[in-house]
Amino acid sequence: MNIGSKLVKAIRDKGNSMEGEMSFFEHLEALRWHFLRSAFAVLLFAIITFIYYNDIFKYIIMAPTRTDFWTYRMMCNMGAALQNMSSYFKAKSFCVEKISVPLINTDLAGQFNLQLNSSIMIGLTLGIPYLLFEIWRFIRPALHERERKAASGFVFYCSVLFFMGVLFGYYVVTPLSIRFLASYTVSDAIVNMFSIDSYISSVTMLTLLAGLVFQLPIVVYILSSLNILTPKFMREKRRYATVIILVIAAIITPSPDALTMLVVAAPLFVLYEISIIVSAIVQRRRKKDDELMA
Repeated sequence: MNIGSKLVKAIRDKGNSMEGEMSFFEHLEALRWHFLRSAFAVLLFAIITFIYYNDIFKYIIMAPTRTDFWTYRMMCNMGAALQNMSSYFKAKSFCVEKISVPLINTDLAGQFNLQLNSSIMIGLTLGIPYLLFEIWRFIRPALHERERKAASGFVFYCSVLFFMGVLFGYYVVTPLSIRFLASYTVSDAIVNMFSIDSYISSVTMLTLLAGLVFQLPIVVYILSSLNILTPKFMREKRRYATVIILVIAAIITPSPDALTMLVVAAPLFVLYEISIIVSAIVQRRRKKDDELMA
């Protein structure tokens, strides 16, 4: 019996047993307190962000618009290394010498709303681990001891993968996208002037989207536990996954440079291969459990 069916069975058994069981409204009350504690954690992070917003805006939010940003320096170093390996590459083509991102605000309360909304968004991002912890605390009583041990690393692995994705989105996807989009012009008659809301929403979308994409191994683990996904299926569909990954990389990095697209696609390929390994581990564990139950 796989972990998914065990979870369903455990919840059903607890529902059928009246002894020590909470009512429906008591469950709702417990869930409400879990969400209230999560909201308080998010609010606390948002308040801290709001207080130190000037430094956060200067050194974090606007950092990808400066040529001394870590990513651009690494690109320049990589170009020099490739030039030493082959004369085909030109080091200067990898170096970012100028980025022009002129920002404007068109609303009376625009800058205040900017600080408030981005503080809440950063607070939500930083509060993800605690939110996952509260979700785990809510579903944990419905699991048997064996299922608890099998899912004991849920909060840790989800949090690690999420922040790895956020860092990848911030240090790779965001600067590469800004570099291309800020310099792209249809005509010299059109002057690029970007609203601050557009810039913040783009940075937020790219970073959080990468964080969600990096949850792929967790999603595969759940689907494999429910016997919906198998490693054999994932290996057979690897060619289709390759095309989808390249399409995703092309969408989130709108640059004609193939090397840039491959830089973004590489971690996604690694995540897919890790997901196959995760699915294989779940399948072996499920077979072992079936043999013990037989």
